[in-house]
Amino acid sequence: MFTALYPLLHVRDVPASSRFYQDHFGFEAVFESDWYVQLRGGAKGQELALITFDHETIPPEARQPTANLILSFEVEDAAAAAARLEQAGVIIVQPLRDEVFGQRHFIATDPNGILLDVIMPIEPDPDWLAAQG
Repeated sequence: MFTALYPLLHVRDVPASSRFYQDHFGFEAVFESDWYVQLRGGAKGQELALITFDHETIPPEARQPTANLILSFEVEDAAAAAARLEQAGVIIVQPLRDEVFGQRHFIATDPNGILLDVIMPIEPDPDWLAAQG
């Protein structure tokens, strides 16, 4: 059995990516080097790691930036988070909206183009819920 699980993102600029997650999502660095950073944050101490995409510890065929990934962040107030990030200049690629299945969310991007789905649970639409059986 494993004792921890965390995503390891291959990024172009580890320090800039680390600052982004610390500034905008409240992570703290628990380990830092010039090529790797381990971050911890959130109420449950979730972890996120960043590595220079072309580091020698990565197999040569995988030495490319992370792509086609969405990280989901649950927050208490999605509207406030959207306003705060937008004011800070973070790119919002899908504006705030409510989903019938019980989610208020928006999607932003980090400096590497990784999608960040910022989510707040809401009540699902009763008609949609009834149709689900």
